[in-house]
Order: sequence, then C-alpha cells, then structure tokens
Amino acid sequence: MTFHTPSSCTAFEGVRRIATGTLRDVAAAVKRAHDRAGGEPILVFDDATSRPIEFDLRGGVDDVLARLADAGANGAGAAGTAGQDDEPAAARSRGRPKLGVVAREVTLLPRHWEWLNAQPGGASVALRKLVDAARLAGADKQRVRLAQEAAYRFMTAMGGNLPDYEEATRALYANDRARFERMIAGWPGDIREHAARLAAAAFCEVT
Repeated sequence: MTFHTPSSCTAFEGVRRIATGTLRDVAAAVKRAHDRAGGEPILVFDDATSRPIEFDLRGGVDDVLARLADAGANGAGAAGTAGQDDEPAAARSRGRPKLGVVAREVTLLPRHWEWLNAQPGGASVALRKLVDAARLAGADKQRVRLAQEAAYRFMTAMGGNLPDYEEATRALYANDRARFERMIAGWPGDIREHAARLAAAAFCEVT
C-alpha cells in the first residue's frame, strides 16, 4: 500500500479560500478557523488532484501539527491519498537493481515475437522503446485528462449548486475555455479563481 502526500493544498471555509500552501501551513489555518465560533463548513483539497483532505483537529494547533509530522515520518501521510501498490517486494527485488528492471510475463503471438526478436537489442529493448514512445505520444492527452478530473472534482464539491454548473462542466470537457469562463463568471471569486486555475491545463491543443 502506497500513499500520495500532497505537496500543497487549499482550504475553503464556505465560499472563502482561507489558506493555500503546505500541509502544515494549511492544517494550522484550518485548526484556527475550526475553533472559531459560528464558522462555515471547511473543505480542504489536494492542489494537484482536488481529492479531499481531512485533518485530525483534536487538541491545539501543536497537537494537530505533531500528528501530521508523526504520520509523515511513518510514511502514511496524515493527509495522503492511499493507493494500491501492485508490485510485491519480492518482484521488485528481481532483475538488475541499478536499472530497476522488473521481470514479468508478456503474452504475444508468434509473429509478434519474431518481429521483436529481429529488432536491434532483442525483444526487451524493442518493447521498452515502444512503451517509451507510446508514453510520450500520450503525455498531452494524459495531462489534459488529469486536469479535467481535478477541476471537475473541485467544481462538483464547491460549485455543484452554483448557476451554470452543468454548462461549465460541459465546456470543461469540450475544451471550450471561453464558454467555461463565461459559465463560472458569476461564481464567488475564490471558487471561480481556483476552478479556473485547475482547468487551465485542460484547455490546450492535444496532438
């Protein structure tokens, strides 16, 4: 099991952005806002993915930060996002450690193996080159997709009940920046600015 620990995050109290920065900085700001009487609901988002983050707010600010530090030291990331690591330790130890080579079974038809084995360096080198080329070719599409997902998560959480939300999401996935900006123009300023920042990487030409 691996954990993604956000490098930065943003907290909102109601429609107002109250902090952006490291986990420690935002956790301290969230704790102070939480302790104020009559405060609005507070939501915290990973700046890269817009996945929600929760802090353990028991005790004082020092207690909150201490738990955050302890969790980070243990590799769990107190505000991290858990992910499944499908590489067993034994599998990672095989191959040539300096190159990080991992041996796995690949099933191909005979004609595929014949072509791969005829390439300079053999099948393994040819496969690595093919994978690298495919990764480069799909990098722009991947970046756009991730930006769309991050913007959509934030918009759904913070703008789902705001005017023109559905039209704004359609514009986001249609790569229509002008229409997107028109649809969110009437949203509260902090929400509008954060949504626009998240969506910026989605509005580009994909080759």
